[in-house]
Amino acid sequence: MTPQHLRYTDQHEWVADTGEIPGVATFGVTAYAADALGDVVYVQLPEVGARITEGEACGEIESTKSVSDLFAPVTGEVLAVNDAVVDKPELVNTDPFGDGWLVKVRHAGLPELLDPQAYAALTEEA
Repeated sequence: MTPQHLRYTDQHEWVADTGEIPGVATFGVTAYAADALGDVVYVQLPEVGARITEGEACGEIESTKSVSDLFAPVTGEVLAVNDAVVDKPELVNTDPFGDGWLVKVRHAGLPELLDPQAYAALTEEA
């Protein structure tokens, strides 16, 4: 399932920039990534106020299989992190596009991201 209202990276993150708050985007990992990771047992997110840079690691996701870097899909200032995911990492597996969101970022502009059809094609090839 690839939600149509989101944009995606080739690192399997989703980005929501609804325009509700101009210049603020929310991101998390996709269901494809959550499935590939296996059961998530620990999530480390950047601190509120931290500056993150597109394409660079900004946290970690640990599962029963491995530890993976969380890459920032946008550049900007961290406005909020999902403490619920830190307390209940399994939300990344059970609701990656909803309660399993990870970070809200104030950005100056979004990079070029994949549309849902391009992301679906990418994951079909994987």
